Order: sequence, then C-alpha cells, then structure tokens
Amino acid sequence: MKFIHEIPQRHALQAPNTVCLYLEADSAVTYGQLWERVSDCSQWLQSEGVSRGHRVMVVAENCVEHIVLLFSCSLIGAWPVGVNARLTTAEIQRIAEHSLPSLIIFTSHCSGQAQQHAQHFQAQPCDSTVFPHPCHYTVYARNAAPEPTALAEQVATLVYTSGTTGSPKGVMVPHRGLIHFAGISAETRRLVASDIAYGALPISHIFGIATVLLATLHAGASLVLRARFDAHDVTRALTRPGITILQGVPTMFVRLLDTLAGKTVNAPALRYVYTGGAALDPALKEKVERAFALPMHHGYGITEYAGSMFVTPIDSPRQDTSAGFAVDGVELRIMKNGLAVTMPGEDGDIHIRGPGVMLGYYKDAHQTAQALLPDGWLHTGDIGHVNEEGALFLTGRSKDMIIRSGFNVYPLEVEAVINAFPGIRLSAVLGRRLNDGNEEVIAFYEAERPEQVNQQLLQEFIKARLAPYKRPSRLIHIESIPTTASGKIRKDPLRSLV
Repeated sequence: MKFIHEIPQRHALQAPNTVCLYLEADSAVTYGQLWERVSDCSQWLQSEGVSRGHRVMVVAENCVEHIVLLFSCSLIGAWPVGVNARLTTAEIQRIAEHSLPSLIIFTSHCSGQAQQHAQHFQAQPCDSTVFPHPCHYTVYARNAAPEPTALAEQVATLVYTSGTTGSPKGVMVPHRGLIHFAGISAETRRLVASDIAYGALPISHIFGIATVLLATLHAGASLVLRARFDAHDVTRALTRPGITILQGVPTMFVRLLDTLAGKTVNAPALRYVYTGGAALDPALKEKVERAFALPMHHGYGITEYAGSMFVTPIDSPRQDTSAGFAVDGVELRIMKNGLAVTMPGEDGDIHIRGPGVMLGYYKDAHQTAQALLPDGWLHTGDIGHVNEEGALFLTGRSKDMIIRSGFNVYPLEVEAVINAFPGIRLSAVLGRRLNDGNEEVIAFYEAERPEQVNQQLLQEFIKARLAPYKRPSRLIHIESIPTTASGKIRKDPLRSLV
C-alpha cells in the first residue's frame, strides 16, 4: 500500500458487509458503505475544484463524515487539515490563514461548536446526497496554489500543533509512516477482524488517527466511534457491542475510574487496555489494573511521528511506567552535550529515526531544520533514558510544554494572548501537576499599572482567543517577573510560588 485510503478500500473489496463503524443510536457502517461514501465524497470535492496538492480543512469532532473526508482527500491526493471544533474561531482562523485550504468543511450535525464556526464563516450546506447528516462548507482559498506532485503524494494529512513561538505549526504526516504504524500497531495488539475498539480520541490528532482509527481498520476490525469522551458511554459500550480494545489518554481513565466509584468493570470481552499521550502515573496504572483486572499497557508517541514509537509488549506487560520498547523500524538515540549516551539510566535528549518521521513543518523551514537533523534523526524535544533492558523511561518533556486533558499547551501561545491585553507588560505561563495526573495552566503577569488590569476582563479576553484547555485556571499578578541577565524569563522561581 502507498496511500492510507487503500486500508479501507482493501476491506471494502474483501469483506464489504463487515461492520467498520458503530455509531450512536446503535447504527453501523460497513466497510462497503464507508468506501461508497469515500468515492462519492471524492467526486464532490473534485467538483468543488479540489485536486492533488490542495488543502481541505475539516472543523470537526469525531463522526463518519470526518473519516470519509480523511480518506476522500487521500484518494484524490489532497491534504486534509483536521481541526478540533473545540478550538476558538481565532485559532481556526490562524490555521486557515497558514494552510490556505480550498474548502473548509464543518461537521455541524455532531458538534455545536462546529455549527457555531460554520455560522461565523457564513458556510452553506454541503451536498445532501454525499453528506446525509447536515454539514456545511465554505470556499476559503480557491486560488491557492497546490503543492507539487512529488510532495503532495507523500503527505497524508496536516496535523497542527502550536510551536514554541506561539505560531501554529503544520506537521506534514507521511502516508508511508501511517501505513507502517497501522500494521505495526495491529500486530503488537494482535488485532483481528472480530475485535471492537473504542474511539473517542480526536481524529484531528495523531493518537486518534494512527493508533485508534488506522490500526483498527488495518486489521479489518470495528470501531465504536464517539464525538467525544463520556465515561458513562464507555461503561455501556464495554458490554454492548462488547469492546475488546480500550485506548485513551491518562485523564480519560481518571474520569472513567471516578464514574466506576471503586467498582470493577463489567467488560467480558475486553482484552487490551492502553494509554498514551502523556506520562503514566504509577498510582493511576495500579487503579486501572485493579478495576479492569488487566495490565495497563503504555506507549510513547509525538505529533511529529506517525504513531507510537515505543509500546510495552503484550506478552510481558511492565510492572513499572516504562513506555516499553521501540517498535519495528524505529531507532533511538539518547543525546547529551552532542554525544550519544551509552550508560543505562542516564537522561538525555530523545532522538528518533524511522518511517514515521514527519516530512517537516508546513511552510516553516526554520522550525523544520531545528527538528529534523542530519541522517534522518528527529529531535523530539523530550528527555528520557533507557534501562539495561532497553526499555524507555520518559523523565521530562520539552521544557515548558504543558499536557492538559491529553492536549499540548505551549506557554508562549498563551503568553502572546495575555501580553496583547492592554496594560500587561509581561507574562509567564507554566503548568502545575494535579493529583489526577492532569496539569493546570497557571499564568503570572506583570502590569504597567496593576490597578488598571481587570482580571475579569482579562479572563474574557483570553476566553475569546484560546480553546478551553489552553486557558489559565489562575492569573497571578507579580511585581516583577524574574529574568536572567540576558532577559530570558526564569520559571523555576515562579514554580516555587505555586
């Protein structure tokens, strides 16, 4: 296979009546039905002027239409730009201005936020024969130049993640990497056609695309698709239709445990539990394993790699919180002061090489050069070490990045918004770990005249410009933010204050 759309196409030809997606209200979509919709949608996109190398933004929460658009774009060589509908309109606008999509499509039927964004962009209804459920679209940049064929055929999707500069970065995710990992993931989890996975992680993020969606479909298995995570729905789905694979970020399991309230899970078919997207807390691992009577597997992946790079072995689950071992095709080196670390247990910068390494940041040669090193190595920005067995342990992330509810929050993006508020001289944003394994976003600010900064107005200002998971839970005024002699902000003294 060369393109990701060949994954569902293969099963549509071989087993068209097999259920691909279980939806709300006990409805289902077979592989044959999914492929028919992909074919129809690709024709509609082309009728709207979309061709190879064009970008198509999809403002959505999980639904069939989002999946159809992902594969339809692949079929014609366009690049889907999946954007979570829970972002603010300002954030969506910035991504649109950067990617210049020919069309922006809103899955308004399954997301109130997508409906609101559709209204803001004055979108019109999509063709009802292609989209049975109401969706809207707008022509955004019809005359935007397509990417050259050589590059267009390599990129499966653009996944946007905010950079340390506060500007959006579009990760060019390769078809080659996604297809490779889909096979690896299916193999490491021993997925077969009779498996049923639960899918509430956003398909607009790499975890949801690679580990949940494509790995499941690669095996010809079925996916219970949900627009967003709901703990009560998980407990119902575990018995009906009988989930065998459950994957999610740590905070998802925290909420699920809260719903269970100490009870064990009634999930007779469940055989595999996995978490990724953030470091695994030992206490959470213990609680989940007690509740599910199954080992909790763990892995390590980042947006800049198409899928998990490390996974714990299914036959020998870890008793610790290691991310496991490198999957087939992945190479690891731990670097410190420009040299490779050879001693087990010694921390350093994690560098990765393999088929899933991104093709670069879209239209950002500078950031690409910082991340993609000579000889194909990717500088992940994370810190860790390996033990005597070769198992990877994560001991830190890029210095200031915050993980909140499974999403990355970059302080400089939040700081840029705060600094734009009248009367703010400087701000510093950091994360504080909470008892549930999540992180709280805290903002310190230095004001020109403190009495003129109304915190309620500042909160409203932030709310209009940042998604809920990026907004600080605390705004703390400080007389003077500590800096180094060169003027760089020192955050360690601020951490001691909270």
